[in-house]
Amino acid sequence: MFSSFSFAYPWVLLALLIIPVLMLYRKNKKLGITPMLYSKTEVAKGFSDIRAKLGNLPYFLNISALAVMIIALARPQTDLSEESVYSEGIDISVVLDISSSMLAKDFDPDRLQAAKKITLDFVQGRKNDRIGLVIFAKDAFTQCPLTVDHNALITLMNQIESGLLEDGTAIGNAIATGVNVLRESETKSKVIILLTDGMNNAGEIDPSSAAEIAVKFGIRIYTIGVGTIGEAPMDVPTDYGTRRMMVPVEIDEPLLQKIAKESGGKYFRATDNAKLESIYNEIDRLEKSRIEVSSFKRKSEKFQVLLPFALGLIVLSRVLSYTWLRRLP
Repeated sequence: MFSSFSFAYPWVLLALLIIPVLMLYRKNKKLGITPMLYSKTEVAKGFSDIRAKLGNLPYFLNISALAVMIIALARPQTDLSEESVYSEGIDISVVLDISSSMLAKDFDPDRLQAAKKITLDFVQGRKNDRIGLVIFAKDAFTQCPLTVDHNALITLMNQIESGLLEDGTAIGNAIATGVNVLRESETKSKVIILLTDGMNNAGEIDPSSAAEIAVKFGIRIYTIGVGTIGEAPMDVPTDYGTRRMMVPVEIDEPLLQKIAKESGGKYFRATDNAKLESIYNEIDRLEKSRIEVSSFKRKSEKFQVLLPFALGLIVLSRVLSYTWLRRLP
């Protein structure tokens, strides 16, 4: 943890140069004073040597008050401090299929919206984890890099819609992009959660080759096949408008199982909202590893302490000037 002292307006401190000028002016003024003669010494009775030596104290109290007020106007503050906190967590890259088939209605309200909602619930429960987001269709795109700012991640996830990318299913590109999100991570536990409802039919990278790259970086891949068994209802555009039709559900389960097994992960099949939620709950129980999180604190203003102190010096000066250190005429 580190902390230092600074001023918001350091240029105001230049006003402190007026202090020696005032003191020099007072000294020159005193040298020019003509002594006054008294016929009797009774007027000085009771004026002790100590009081005589402290006769200039009110003036110096006023000067000190002025200096304190100048310092207060410069706004002294404690600088930004950082504290390294070790917390249990893992680095996770969520890789989400947004192809048109994710609009099938076998989930409520459809596969994509159900996946988004349940993923958001998962993210909110992983307070100590860094999580990134990759979306894919015919190609893959990093929607959000690894971050502990889950509010920003949630905002970006809410913006996801089918159609943002050209239609298709590039599972190999998706895994490779997920690996790229995690490749510089130093945490011991790195995970990709790949959620798709189709078969690899696009992209330049073979899914098995992408999985081998993930293994080299120590990344486990948890694959989730989304869709009911057999057929699923889907709104299909026709010459007579949009009609809801039953379409085949085609998920390359052998490929997803192979990817998960070779990377040390696990394959799941989600056939409805409840099943998908239970899958995320199981992933939530993954082994955690220690990561370092930087906790930042805001600057703290200190001028409020100085102003009462300056006021106290002025009051003390006035009290002494009119009582114990009162000057003779």
